[in-house]
Amino acid sequence: MNIALLGYGKMGKEIEKIALERNHNIVLKIDENNLNEHTKENLSKADVAIEFSTPDSVIENIYRCFDAEIPVVIGTTGWYKNLEEIKSVCKNKNQAMLFASNFSVGVNLFFELNKQLSKLMNSYSNYEITMEEIHHIHKKDAPSGTAITLANDIVQNIERKNNWVNNPSEDTKDLVIKSVREDSVPGTHSIKYSSVVDDIEIKHTAHNRTGFALGAVLAAEFIKDKKGIFGMNDVLKIEK
Repeated sequence: MNIALLGYGKMGKEIEKIALERNHNIVLKIDENNLNEHTKENLSKADVAIEFSTPDSVIENIYRCFDAEIPVVIGTTGWYKNLEEIKSVCKNKNQAMLFASNFSVGVNLFFELNKQLSKLMNSYSNYEITMEEIHHIHKKDAPSGTAITLANDIVQNIERKNNWVNNPSEDTKDLVIKSVREDSVPGTHSIKYSSVVDDIEIKHTAHNRTGFALGAVLAAEFIKDKKGIFGMNDVLKIEK
């Protein structure tokens, strides 16, 4: 399979390594130093594009993939306010996109664990819920896309929570997400239910970027030659 990498930072290089190990070819690598090569003609040489750039460039990159008629796997976060618009364009142009706030297999299993625990805890109002996410100092969005996914699932299942906030709050209806930016941490997410008698906590800690990169390549393998809108649930065959 021929792959275009849109974004060639640390994640892009890790994806390249995994892709080559799985006998794929990298036919295009785009970063801020060679934007002149980001053309429809060059994109068309790829079977799939994997997008790990920045929140400022991701939307343009997605539309360029639609125009070049190649499926795009989107790992960049911080653009979901435009999600419904982009989904509509994807459907109207009969193109393919697969997006996720996190491509790690372990994180996607963690998502499912979070959903189940929040459903169980809905009946126990004596537990207060807090979240913390820790990432490297170069991460540009806060809270992380992964934290937002986790928080949205909690808010959906816990009736006493109306929304999440990324700052301290005295309103008990707010789910507080604490964002920490620290050294070179790949990503740690924890959710704690606290009462006067005990705590229940679930936590996912990434040791490196390999899990994210492997998931992105698996997603690219899945979406090749497909049309439509997909997520990691489809790749991993997790029932929604």
